[in-house]
Amino acid sequence: MVGYLNLILRLGIWFLLTADLSLANILIGIFVALILPQSYKNKGALKDWLKALSETLIAIPQAYMEALEIIIRPHNYEAIIMEQVRPNRTPGLIFLDIFVITFTPKTIVLKYHEKGQYEVHHVQRRKKS
Repeated sequence: MVGYLNLILRLGIWFLLTADLSLANILIGIFVALILPQSYKNKGALKDWLKALSETLIAIPQAYMEALEIIIRPHNYEAIIMEQVRPNRTPGLIFLDIFVITFTPKTIVLKYHEKGQYEVHHVQRRKKS
């Protein structure tokens, strides 16, 4: 099951990059998704994938609310913080984590550190003491 989720993630990225849903592009996307190297040592648990997908769905209305908040009340301060990566994350799940963080207007991942941390830039309304 996790293998199918990995394939769907790769196809989703392919379609976002190409913005083309023609039959030829779908076949090329499937081919590319299948020949990309896979990590067999850590497939990731199904519950981790489902949680990451639910967080992605929750991020959509959150992004609209944050964008509206930034328009109504400007945010003049910023901070760069280090967020810890959850344990036992596969590269696909790490990608989804970075996508969710970056999808919302107030945050963006600047860098992923191999030691298991994201460097995240936040915009804020007030300076936090």
